[in-house]
Amino acid sequence: MTNCIHDHGRWGKGDQIGAAHLLTPERTVAAMRSVSRGQIIDMSHVIEIGAPRMAPNQTPYLMQLGPTSRGSIRRRRAMGAKNDAGSNLERMELTTHVGTHIDSLGHFTYGDRMHGGYSAELTVDDFGLANLGIENCPPIVTRGICLDVSTHDGGDHLGAGRAVTTDDLKRALDRAKQEIKPGDVVCIQTGWGRFFMKDNDKYVHAEPGIDLDAAQWLTSQDVVAIGCDNMAIEVLPGTNHPEAIMPVHQHCLAEAGVYLIENMVMDQLVSEGISSFCFMLAPVKFKGATGCPVRPVAIV
Repeated sequence: MTNCIHDHGRWGKGDQIGAAHLLTPERTVAAMRSVSRGQIIDMSHVIEIGAPRMAPNQTPYLMQLGPTSRGSIRRRRAMGAKNDAGSNLERMELTTHVGTHIDSLGHFTYGDRMHGGYSAELTVDDFGLANLGIENCPPIVTRGICLDVSTHDGGDHLGAGRAVTTDDLKRALDRAKQEIKPGDVVCIQTGWGRFFMKDNDKYVHAEPGIDLDAAQWLTSQDVVAIGCDNMAIEVLPGTNHPEAIMPVHQHCLAEAGVYLIENMVMDQLVSEGISSFCFMLAPVKFKGATGCPVRPVAIV
């Protein structure tokens, strides 16, 4: 049990930003001062039609153009325009948990209980979350840590259902010669991202990921967020499945107020041996949304 659990009011009743309280100006400045090369590394996937999703909870990403340049030129000519100004616009349908994305603190509950002491009965509305929506998550500019556990079993990726333990994380920290500091974002490379858009059925059916003990250890280190190169951060199926389903989400979001960033890309960081960097992520403020597609970057 971590300090986040047994006081359960660490950030106070009615809190909406959780561990983002740890994003102090001093930590932001320290992360920015660590940049020496000015190299920007994209840590996100392209969001496209056919992106992996967990049905039936997650609906497919769809995009259709309309109006298009052809139609708009025709209409503007009819109005007397001579310059053939064509414009293209689109309509999109998506779950906010498609592609690389961040979960809001209102994404998960313990029964009726939510982060900050909110009641799901009163918070979860037909038209979005009345509290704990992603619009409350501030921009995250802090130190990022990349922990590569992908080779711990002797291959280039961990297998489906392989629990990443606290010991695995500590081994990766030792190898990287790093230590977790308050306000960090910890990004975990399992190697599972190789199946994103290559074998989507395999990617979403099961996955390696952290177990509950590892999640509790990370949140006890005062991290702001945990990211991973898989669909759900946590091991699927879980170590106590089906008695406990998605316990890492419950702990991190509803109890500890720690954000989860899923479907991340860390291959370049790992291949270049980069374990510490300035991490930047700014969620779009979709009011009442349970998450948001994002484009996190590492700057070194």
